[in-house]
Amino acid sequence: MTNADNQTAAAPDTLTVTQRVEKVLAKIRPYIQSDGGDISLVSVSEASGIVEVKLHGACGTCPSSTATLKGGVERMVRAEIPEIKQVVAI
Repeated sequence: MTNADNQTAAAPDTLTVTQRVEKVLAKIRPYIQSDGGDISLVSVSEASGIVEVKLHGACGTCPSSTATLKGGVERMVRAEIPEIKQVVAI
């Protein structure tokens, strides 16, 4: 590991809100992919606290996608990034 890697690993508080959201989505993505779907980040509005995501594949048409989005994705994002108020699918 280089010195630059050590600094990045040691200073997670220097990540932007968007980078922090991407890290949470990276944790969630394997679970969504295991059901035949995927999720990608569209935008993060720090001013309003709204994250926009796009659901792909099976998740885009699944009747349970709203429950997955609100009960899973939004809950995890808000737990790790308190300044986020809502996650919406576009």
